[in-house]
Amino acid sequence: MAHYKSKQDDWLTVYLKYLLFVFNFFFWVGGAAVTAVGVWTLAEKSGYLSVLASSTFAASAYILIFAGALVMVTGFLGFGAIIREDRSCLSTYFCLLLVIFLVELVAGVLAHMYYRRLSDELKLHLTRTLAENYRQPGAAEITASVDRLQQDFKCCGSNSSADWQHSAYILSPEAEGRRVPDSCCKTMVARCGQRMHPSNIYKVEGGCITKLEQFLADHLLLMGAVGIGVACLQICGMILTCCLHRRLQLHFY
Repeated sequence: MAHYKSKQDDWLTVYLKYLLFVFNFFFWVGGAAVTAVGVWTLAEKSGYLSVLASSTFAASAYILIFAGALVMVTGFLGFGAIIREDRSCLSTYFCLLLVIFLVELVAGVLAHMYYRRLSDELKLHLTRTLAENYRQPGAAEITASVDRLQQDFKCCGSNSSADWQHSAYILSPEAEGRRVPDSCCKTMVARCGQRMHPSNIYKVEGGCITKLEQFLADHLLLMGAVGIGVACLQICGMILTCCLHRRLQLHFY
């Protein structure tokens, strides 16, 4: 009877090892996915960073990249701990899973907080940026961001093309008679902004604010979904790690 129980315990340990090994593989893949989403998010919206009032959005992406890289390193540690059946490595693996879970929780909270005030920030900051900073000395990065924003999203002005009538650039001699920047034009050529006909410039309901808000919201949603998915994997991993650690402890004694 004792021999049967011992044999049954061995099978349970082997089953837990294989289960944790499979989990660890998906966990490692999830870490790669988190890193990829973070890098893709920064690369896709890097040209728009200058028109955002805060760095919260970028911070969330950087935290995801850090967490994803840590997940991948932790995954390799997990493979070693499972193969060697090393209880100290399993304990370290569990602690790292917990740390990563907390890091992703912080990133999720930041993303949620930013999402709630995203619309207000864009309405206040983008309108002011167009009026006060576009084509001004020392604002080359902001100017490039606004031009890319209008060309990529095929929009003109924060709410409408009329917003440019209050711009320091449009009111200055440097504008050379332009009524909107050339980046508002459907076909961007020199001084095309002198003509405001709908056939020439983008007329989008809600302006660039609506387009940029939807773009950022979509990215925040994707970041949150990937983070939640990996967090669920981590919870399963921590439970399995505790079970395997306990089984190995019983075998040791």
